[in-house]
Amino acid sequence: MAGSTAARPGRPGGDLRTRTLQEATAVVAEQGLASLTMASLAKRLGTSGGHLLYYFGSKNLLLVEALRYSEAALTDERAGLLARRVTPARRLDLFLDLYLPAGPRDPRWMLWVELWARSGADDELRAAQQELDQGWQRDLEAILAKGVDRGAFTVDDVPGRAAQLLALLDGLSTRVVLGQSGAERRQALAAARSAAAALVPATG
Repeated sequence: MAGSTAARPGRPGGDLRTRTLQEATAVVAEQGLASLTMASLAKRLGTSGGHLLYYFGSKNLLLVEALRYSEAALTDERAGLLARRVTPARRLDLFLDLYLPAGPRDPRWMLWVELWARSGADDELRAAQQELDQGWQRDLEAILAKGVDRGAFTVDDVPGRAAQLLALLDGLSTRVVLGQSGAERRQALAAARSAAAALVPATG
């Protein structure tokens, strides 16, 4: 795909940057990335398309930055989850609940869908995707490893089981966010719990 995701020197003021990423996320969730233009986004923000283009460089970079902004809040939530005094099984269940989308066209998940659609043909987007994925993989591995250490889970290959569970969660999440028939959030969560019980069996 044309357009580089290399960062521009400097960045817009904090408030404008935050509003830009929030507005971009809203447009992608409502209409898809194809409908987003720098000019239309700038109009919503009361600035110029050239100003946004200078700092973000392309829609690809804007997509990545919007997703990073969205994921940052969940990174903090995962850190809090890891620090909570709950059983390993409860911690894993909270992780599953946090991972899944809220429902059809969940804004954060719509960004992921757009990124997946483009990363296969773009090395820089693929690298950004892997960077974001690694945070979830790392934290799920920590949850499983802690459960094994406490004798709550029976898992021989923690990284492998974490990767398998995340792949399954991605599939369930995609069905939910696209609004497919029979793929409501509660059904996805039930399926995720069933898969987690099979992949990460409780000791005893």
